[in-house]
Amino acid sequence: MSIAATVGVPVITGVPSCIHDGFVALEDLKVDQRLLLYVLKASEQRLREAGQSGSQMNVNTDIVRSLRVLLPVDPKEQSRIASALWDVDELIASLERLIAKKRAIKQGMMQELLTGVTRLPGFNQPWGTLEVAAASHLKARIGWQGLTTAEYRSFGEYWLVGGTDFKDGLVDWSTTPYVDKWRFEQDSNIQLRRGDILVTKDGTIGKVAFVDSLPGPATLNSGVFVMRPKRAAYDSRFMYFLLCSRMFEEFVAGLSAGSTINHLYQRDLATLTFHAPTDLDEQKAIATALLDVDREITVLVSRLQSIRRIKLGMMQELLTGRVRLPKEGDPA
Repeated sequence: MSIAATVGVPVITGVPSCIHDGFVALEDLKVDQRLLLYVLKASEQRLREAGQSGSQMNVNTDIVRSLRVLLPVDPKEQSRIASALWDVDELIASLERLIAKKRAIKQGMMQELLTGVTRLPGFNQPWGTLEVAAASHLKARIGWQGLTTAEYRSFGEYWLVGGTDFKDGLVDWSTTPYVDKWRFEQDSNIQLRRGDILVTKDGTIGKVAFVDSLPGPATLNSGVFVMRPKRAAYDSRFMYFLLCSRMFEEFVAGLSAGSTINHLYQRDLATLTFHAPTDLDEQKAIATALLDVDREITVLVSRLQSIRRIKLGMMQELLTGRVRLPKEGDPA
């Protein structure tokens, strides 16, 4: 268990090991090893609170030795609790592996489909050069227009979207502040619509989000561009995936190289081009294929989050004795 810096983090090594002075080894255990792991995980905050601050947080062996925890005295009950939690951990690990695999598949699909290396069945039209700035309406708040954080509201009807509200390629409306109606009406060019593409232009530049839903009227702060196609010049979902690709990442990295000021100007995008289908139906088909994988990943991530919450509830109940597991053969 770690006793320096990030203190109180327990692990089971599983192999013969040696440690340095930032860890303490718990040996010759008289309790179920896996159960002790979960009990110590549940005690991390207590250990941190007992820690000694300096250049880094640390606890000594006396603090660890003085830790008191509640455990069942019956070894079989210890094993039942540990096994129940261990099974959930194995399910969590398997879901994490599946999500990682799906994300790798998506990256491979993007690399193949967005470059034309692989074509979807039924499409054979030649590809051409897509000049992003020429094909897009690009709008942003002019300066801050006097907008200050003092105007942000915790409740309201008019959302104000910034780059910090981007999450997994979408707008996380649960974190987005509100502004007064007149601020929303101040600039119609940045009043958001479904299907808009958002790109950060300040701070961490080049973050991308797609507006797939609008809970109400929304506008932008000064750190974000809104991008829309001119006269159906491209499919918005397809462009979103292009901007999520390594090609755009490399473009942004090239702009930032050697610069201490991170800012994406509209003129920078004038040089951004992609090799892309001229057939809008092919663009839509590619976007749909990638979106299907995204939705699979979203379902898996939601399931993973749900199981993690279940595990937390199990730990709170089983490790405190509020809920007791029946013995094998006992009626449920």
